[in-house]
Amino acid sequence: MEAKTWPVLILLGPTGIGKTEIALRLAAQWPLEVVNADSRQIYRHMDVGTAKPTRQQRTVVSHHLYDICDPDQTLTLAEYQAMAQDCIRHIRGRGCLPVLVGGTPLYIRAIRENLRIPAVAPDPALRQELETVLAEQGVDVLFARLATLDPVTAKSIDARNGRRIIRALEVFIKTGQSKALLEGERAPEWPLYSIGLTCSRQLLHERVDSRVDNMMAQGLIPEVQSLLKAGYDAALPAFSALGYRQLVPYLQGDRTREEAVKHIKTETHRYIRHQYTWFRRWQNIRWFDMDFTAPARVTRQIQDYVQHEWMGQATVD
Repeated sequence: MEAKTWPVLILLGPTGIGKTEIALRLAAQWPLEVVNADSRQIYRHMDVGTAKPTRQQRTVVSHHLYDICDPDQTLTLAEYQAMAQDCIRHIRGRGCLPVLVGGTPLYIRAIRENLRIPAVAPDPALRQELETVLAEQGVDVLFARLATLDPVTAKSIDARNGRRIIRALEVFIKTGQSKALLEGERAPEWPLYSIGLTCSRQLLHERVDSRVDNMMAQGLIPEVQSLLKAGYDAALPAFSALGYRQLVPYLQGDRTREEAVKHIKTETHRYIRHQYTWFRRWQNIRWFDMDFTAPARVTRQIQDYVQHEWMGQATVD
């Protein structure tokens, strides 16, 4: 494909499916740059547990929006969207293919659907008040408040997701308007192709369980200890990243290492179900099965698909 014709490629899929490997293999065929779409890989000092691309991989291929926040900093969805769109514009301007890589549904939606996002700055005092209610009274009380104030948004939100409920309440309290009504889709700024990677649930669970074991061997516990020693509170949203909050009880002596590892694996399986729930809602995703096909073959299939759809071209086996 000629540089002036590059679309935007979105490479999505559940955690542990192999998105980074496929992106790097595509980079051997196309002049591409990667834009992060993982809400935990934005944080500095959180490398092992978030399975970021390695420093060497980021040297070989340009990667954007990794390590842009400290764990105690907040990056709103509107801020992420603006940064990602700016990256995409500059990458296309350089004659390269922008590839959005990740599995965070809201980040992907922000680009796929060019969402209108309420430009309401975080209110630390209000958030603290709401987080206190969440901690002391539970998510059901917070959700009931949202259902009373903003029933439209309450119908479209996960009733167990405390952070999203807090944000919806924050928007309503600050603006007096429904978050759901302030939001909406717009036509994408560029041609988009959404590529999904998938495999059988059993195989995926086996892969992520093995990855958790590898993370433990690579130093996940020292990484969590280092964050706590640096003064980062385990209650921070950054610590909701898989592998971090589950290790805190172990480090405090309230759970065995084996129990902590099992909990990480169980929560990862649960998160995979959450990701697939989102992905099933979306149209126009071309899925590629990673069950029995070698990554090199999947890479060629993706390349064929994009070139055929976009340029009417095909690669040759």
